[in-house]
Amino acid sequence: MLTALAIILSYLVGSISFSYEIGKQLRKLDIREHGSGNAGATNTLRVMGIGPAIVVLLLDAGKGIGAVFLGFYLSGGSPVIAATSGLAAILGHNWPVYYGFRGGKGVATTIGVLATLVIFPALIAGAVAIGAIIFTRYVSLGSLIFMIGTTLITAIFYNYFEYPFYYVYFLIFITLLSIWRHRLNIERLLSKTESKLGEKAQAKQGEA
Repeated sequence: MLTALAIILSYLVGSISFSYEIGKQLRKLDIREHGSGNAGATNTLRVMGIGPAIVVLLLDAGKGIGAVFLGFYLSGGSPVIAATSGLAAILGHNWPVYYGFRGGKGVATTIGVLATLVIFPALIAGAVAIGAIIFTRYVSLGSLIFMIGTTLITAIFYNYFEYPFYYVYFLIFITLLSIWRHRLNIERLLSKTESKLGEKAQAKQGEA
């Protein structure tokens, strides 16, 4: 019963769209109707500036961290339920029940989940991803590098880090989910038409 409660609560907390709520409070706008149309930190940066974007990034990541700890706590320490609760928060961010199931891509929430479950692979992949963003100014590319890198490092070194192997299956799933959510970005990266950090995105084109 408590394990089911952990997963449900994680989805409901994950469904809180901080970019939407901050946009409404500060600018009286729906973030999904501006910039790239994505409800996330990068589009918040484009539309509202660095301050609100940092707040959104931290709060969205906090949803993932909180969901994993909630799963651990209510399940009596089960890594499976902790991972499932983290996934529920990501799904909530992507398809939020409160906002007509129109959410973001779940990158920041995923960062929070992975940094809690597999912190060392996440830190290594995160450093590479940040370098890629600085060098190319493509946030979507950095996001994909982070997901794929964390998954590969965990799969190769899970014994060294003493992580349960089923975390690898979980990471593969959320990486495939992220790739699918970024499919338009991937097309634009390949055609070299993706918006770079600092540039204005075309509305409703699905940038990060």
